[in-house]
Amino acid sequence: MPSRTASTPRVAVLADSDTRWKWGALTAYRIQSDIRLDGYLLRGRATPTVRQLDEVGARADSLREIRAVDFVRKIDRGADGSGYDVVVLACVGGAVQAMLHGLARAWQGAQRRPVVVTGYVGVVYEKLADGLLLRHGADVVLANSRHDADRFREVYRGVGADDGSVVECALPFLGGERYTGHRDTQGRDPYTVVFAAQPSVPESRADRTYLLRRAVEHARRHPDREVLIKLRSKPGEHTTHIEELPYQKLAAKAPGGLPANCRLVYGNMGEVLDRTDLLVTVSSTAALESLHRGIPTAVLTDLGVREVLGNHHFLGSGCLASWDELDAGHRPQPDQEWLARQGVAADGPYEKAFDAARARVTELREADRLPPVAPYYTPRTAPGYLPGILARHGLDPYGEPLAGYTDAPEETGGLRRVARDTVREAARGAYRHGVQRVAPAIRRWGQL
Repeated sequence: MPSRTASTPRVAVLADSDTRWKWGALTAYRIQSDIRLDGYLLRGRATPTVRQLDEVGARADSLREIRAVDFVRKIDRGADGSGYDVVVLACVGGAVQAMLHGLARAWQGAQRRPVVVTGYVGVVYEKLADGLLLRHGADVVLANSRHDADRFREVYRGVGADDGSVVECALPFLGGERYTGHRDTQGRDPYTVVFAAQPSVPESRADRTYLLRRAVEHARRHPDREVLIKLRSKPGEHTTHIEELPYQKLAAKAPGGLPANCRLVYGNMGEVLDRTDLLVTVSSTAALESLHRGIPTAVLTDLGVREVLGNHHFLGSGCLASWDELDAGHRPQPDQEWLARQGVAADGPYEKAFDAARARVTELREADRLPPVAPYYTPRTAPGYLPGILARHGLDPYGEPLAGYTDAPEETGGLRRVARDTVREAARGAYRHGVQRVAPAIRRWGQL
């Protein structure tokens, strides 16, 4: 690999969804200033659309869609031959593990290599051990809070793996003006309640219909308020999680329709929070964004406090509440100690939360030589698990491209590119139709 110079650091971010692109790009800017950022979108079911990328708002000097095996080849030699200083893997755990093995193979014997950084896009409330061990092998595994950092190190120590890669920081997209109370008492700026919907929580039609109904009823009970149902994606688009029952379709069938003071909205979450007086959710990371700004935030208990919903993460936060309580005027008061442990520094030096990560990455980037990338999972430690994970991304158990994945053209032009894109979009549409319509139907038939 080419030697480094003292010029502007070059950072590559690989992401597999809109939310992970947002986390990866913003993390890169937080931990290394004055960078050139090249973005790569992993080709798959959740590859973000142009609209989703525009809504996220995270910018890059270049941005392209890519296959996993091509990303390994690209990072091995650099986008234009100059190589990268830092690689941020902002993907689901399996994709991170595949890239770690692919890059480890590609960098064997190299004198220099980039620093590899990974982490989580939000609240870690499920598959803690599985997700963490799939990320082991990166030089830096970012934990978004002191609470997460303690848990991460405990998992790594529990399997006898090195926990030195874990570095505490914070979510990179917290920010915005602090909430000072309802901004207009004369009715020109109505009190605004925002329900932050999630693609896969809850999962059932009955539960999702219930939450929508309660939001609508809240609007009818409080005609002086505005109730916004904040959606992550439009029908046919995918984000980090599959959405089988979009709220748009449920809203279209709502008895009597939506009242005049209740509507569906899209857009950047930070901009929506600019006009929010009460944020309501089941377990969305939007709750942490809201709490960071001091906005009253309610984590719903209507469907129970359960691990499958993720709202158990907010035990002790002071934010748990039901729609009945909110209808009656309750405004949750967060526990300040809980906020501190969760990295929500509304009253603290937020920028300093990234000092440790910035120092660690800089130290590694300037080191004479980095050790080989060495994930915990290998063909020896996980022979029945690892091969399947790597094969899904076109790699064999040793990180080499599988037959049929090599020597494919990385880019085509003109009519061939148009035809390729058209076929790809048609395939995505068919897949999404299967996920959103056919698969739920099959499950319902199986329950008859």
